[in-house]
Amino acid sequence: MNDTRTAGVIARPPLLFLGALLLGFGADRLLPLVFTVPGHVPILWTVGACLILIGVALAAAGIRNFSRAATPVPTNQPTRALVTIGVHGWTRNPIYLGLFLVYGGIGVAAHSTWIIVLALPLASLIRYGVIAREEVYLERRFGDAYLDYKRRVRRWL
Repeated sequence: MNDTRTAGVIARPPLLFLGALLLGFGADRLLPLVFTVPGHVPILWTVGACLILIGVALAAAGIRNFSRAATPVPTNQPTRALVTIGVHGWTRNPIYLGLFLVYGGIGVAAHSTWIIVLALPLASLIRYGVIAREEVYLERRFGDAYLDYKRRVRRWL
């Protein structure tokens, strides 16, 4: 561990998700594109709620792992430990994956075509503006230990 700087991500990830949600809701107001199928509203609510619950549980598990390792979650603080156990043993980005599930669940439950459409640019923004920078930082910070972790555990699933 020889590098104490941060990953230099483009913005705090929760703010990116919130911004995309607000943009989606705003676009829904200005140019509604409804994907609701008559008679299936309860199904969409149920699917959305399930996605939200799974996403919250996944993100919470990732945050709990960071907390137990005494390393900060915010991307604007230096990482103190490489977390590779628990949920981090099967996905390198459980918090972001959880946030995507929550985001998608809100879009489905709200019947928001725009939120769903904005998921693709949001995914690109998270992948290249956040995760790619974090990966470079973690390689500098933890060297071979991180490279080994990268080989063993997939980025998403």
